[in-house]
Amino acid sequence: MGRSPELSQTNPWAGDPSPPLLDLDGAALFLDLDGTLAPLAARPRDVGPDRRRSALLRALVARMDGRVAILSGRPLTEVDRILEGSVHTVAAVHGLDRRGQGADHSPPPAHPALPQVTAAFRALAATTPGLLVEDKGVSAALHYRLAPEATGAALALAERLAAQTGLGLQPGHMVIELRGPGPDKGDSLRHFMQTPPFLGAIPIVVGDDLTDEPAFVAARSLGGLGVLVGPPRQSAATRRLADVDAVLAWLEAAL
Repeated sequence: MGRSPELSQTNPWAGDPSPPLLDLDGAALFLDLDGTLAPLAARPRDVGPDRRRSALLRALVARMDGRVAILSGRPLTEVDRILEGSVHTVAAVHGLDRRGQGADHSPPPAHPALPQVTAAFRALAATTPGLLVEDKGVSAALHYRLAPEATGAALALAERLAAQTGLGLQPGHMVIELRGPGPDKGDSLRHFMQTPPFLGAIPIVVGDDLTDEPAFVAARSLGGLGVLVGPPRQSAATRRLADVDAVLAWLEAAL
């Protein structure tokens, strides 16, 4: 897979890469969930609500007149469960399933090849302890965090299925996912930025994974910036925070 021009430039991370104090009056926040607002867990179901996080997000939504969105790889129902409904604007499944400010929400149709993919993932997981399959409705994910020795087999199966079905490969932290065509996190950010209450704001993206890179690029193209969470790596983000606790503390300091 070719690397986009925006991601071919390595950030030096020289000096203090921490983002400046957030100006809530002019900003629009686009926040990843796992690895950004919540610590990564070996099993997706192990991540649950957190009183501090939910209260912080509700305060930010109120203070910023709704200019807060979640950009997550999780299904919409899981985002709502973990964040206790604190943020209404969500781009779930890496941007495939969007819910904006209005009350209406129409999930995208599932690709016809997804049942085949899910069945193949489950067949491999049945013979490999530690592999976990996540059916997201419009995508299927194979988690190998608990079975790192199965990384090669998981990736080989996903690549073979992608070639057979035409579904797109979506790599992540110790997970490989197959998804149908549609918007990514960057597309979703641009979409939200064209609608109230995000119009005219400066987009700030906070995320940790490769799936957040399109959103980092989109934010920069609109005059904003990306904040990478975790160790330094090649990224379109230009600022960095060490971990989830650092993200929460940075957001709390702005209130």
